[in-house]
Amino acid sequence: MTYLYIFIGGGLGSLARYLTSKGASALFTTNFPLGTFISNILACVILAILIVFISNKQDEFSWLQPLLMIGFCGGYSTFSTFSNETVDLMSSGHFAIAALNIVISVVVGVGLIWMLRARG
Repeated sequence: MTYLYIFIGGGLGSLARYLTSKGASALFTTNFPLGTFISNILACVILAILIVFISNKQDEFSWLQPLLMIGFCGGYSTFSTFSNETVDLMSSGHFAIAALNIVISVVVGVGLIWMLRARG
């Protein structure tokens, strides 16, 4: 059953990432890969909230880890797309935006998880 939860969560996360990227592209015109950034940051927030929420209730909510934490957050976040878009920015001469993407993504992603877990 665990594999099914991961499969369903991963598919929903991937679909949500696609829709987030398309929505960001439709709303904003920028060289910064905003859709990927939003997806990755929201995945960090969701993961941290789930860690805090189920830390004391693992037996009761054991299905949430494979469905949402592994599946959905894994499908919604994307290190490979982040890396590819950063290389594309560098290849097109947008070194400052590439550096900003790296720094902001790592600092905000790690910072959010650290902050949310510390409060939980």
